[in-house]
Amino acid sequence: MGYDVNRFQGEVDEELTCPICSGVLEDPLQAVMCEHAFCRGCINEWLTRQPTCPVDRNALTTANLRAVPRILRNLLSRLSITCDNAPYGCTAVLKLDAYNSHLEECIHNPKRPFPCEKGCGFDIPKDELKDHNCVRELRTLLSSRRKRWVSSIGAHRPAADYQRTEARASAIQDFMRAMRVSNHAMRAIADQMERDEVIRWSSTLPRARVTRWGGMISTPDDALQLMIKRALSESGCPPHILDSLMEFCHERRWPRGLSSLETRQTNRRIYDNYVCRRIPGKQAVLVLSCDNLHMTEDVMIDPGLVMIFAHGIE
Repeated sequence: MGYDVNRFQGEVDEELTCPICSGVLEDPLQAVMCEHAFCRGCINEWLTRQPTCPVDRNALTTANLRAVPRILRNLLSRLSITCDNAPYGCTAVLKLDAYNSHLEECIHNPKRPFPCEKGCGFDIPKDELKDHNCVRELRTLLSSRRKRWVSSIGAHRPAADYQRTEARASAIQDFMRAMRVSNHAMRAIADQMERDEVIRWSSTLPRARVTRWGGMISTPDDALQLMIKRALSESGCPPHILDSLMEFCHERRWPRGLSSLETRQTNRRIYDNYVCRRIPGKQAVLVLSCDNLHMTEDVMIDPGLVMIFAHGIE
């Protein structure tokens, strides 16, 4: 589409207007045979519907279009036009050949990007700053990066499923660390994002009930731990808590209310108050701190506990 004629100072010669849109020629092309000139966008769209010149109806295809002569380009470049952003306060009147460069720098452009000062540092269009939400934007970015990481090595399935998950986890952790070191506001945003992610993940796991606390395996071997870690990864466990959860699957890292067989026997009734989540497909449960704010510190730890059982999970 061409430029609105009413935006130009003085009279505009009819030869400088597009016969299709009636606007001043924008990025013009000329028909080789009849030499009629049109906006590039207008004539290309026209020819998708009918292969004829809009003026004289002679046969015309895109192969018969060429750049307009220099004299026509010079005449267009000397026209004076008001800025697109006049409704937003710009009073500039400039030659058409300087129009595009001015638009890129115009301080009144509502789509000109400005750095967010709330913490994330993203470049946000001026007219979107007031509704900008750092956490929402960072979540969107994080989600898109995850999709790229997964798709980039998805062709190696199924042999590399676990390696893919591990690579994704490492990349996400690197990204979150970079957010934290940028500034204080970003640290707070990153922390909130991670808390929200754990809560969302927790809500996707089914509730579980432990019927036999005595069936707990308090010192799982390496092979059993690896199996549980893979199950957690496949369930969508947020990467930033995966290693911590696995550290807390052994009694040597449990809080004092679970740290010995004697305390476990003493506190068995207390454990019935845990909100437990089933680790899919395994005789194991998660006891996450976000689900168990009602439990005391002597039987709870952040981000949570992994409890593996020989039997007794419903």
